[in-house]
Amino acid sequence: MPNPNRGACGFQSTEFEQEYERPSKSELKRQMTVLQKLGEELVNEARDRVKRVPMPEDVRDAILECQQIKDHEGRRRQLQYVGKKMRTLDEEEVAAIQRTIDSWKGLSKADTANMHAMERRRDKLLTDDKALTVLLSENPELDVQHLRTLIRNARKEQAENKPPKAYREIFQILKEIAKKNNSGKKDADEDDVEGDEDE
Repeated sequence: MPNPNRGACGFQSTEFEQEYERPSKSELKRQMTVLQKLGEELVNEARDRVKRVPMPEDVRDAILECQQIKDHEGRRRQLQYVGKKMRTLDEEEVAAIQRTIDSWKGLSKADTANMHAMERRRDKLLTDDKALTVLLSENPELDVQHLRTLIRNARKEQAENKPPKAYREIFQILKEIAKKNNSGKKDADEDDVEGDEDE
């Protein structure tokens, strides 16, 4: 026989449903950890980069202050404070910060790849005389005599374990060439766009 008092205890079962819609403690902790890490990433970036990130002034100030603290314990406490500040941001602000950091990573990957390519080219210049001919055919404005002297000096530096002054100078020349080529490429791209608009 069913119990007549069952279900009539003065409250409805839907009364506690709302309580369980909130994130669990472990989910909250995960979110806090993600925000803490995001704050740490910003602390480890250059100051001028951090200043350009779209975020509230108080959060930025906490990050910039943390960058200046050298004392280990003081820095740890300030990082905790940065994490606390990061938790005051809404989802859109956090997403904007994440997009900015991701764009830096993409940029730095491209920069790293370019740097490695320049280093390989410099090494080839030191080991293969044909590499200089190729470089000069691509960039006829370069000073041939100066480059030959730098290559000779860089080889000598390596052979005698001397400081790599000429070696570094060759890299700077390659860097300038890359910069010039990139700006030339941008100009050409802009001309293409303008040409498309004219049609």
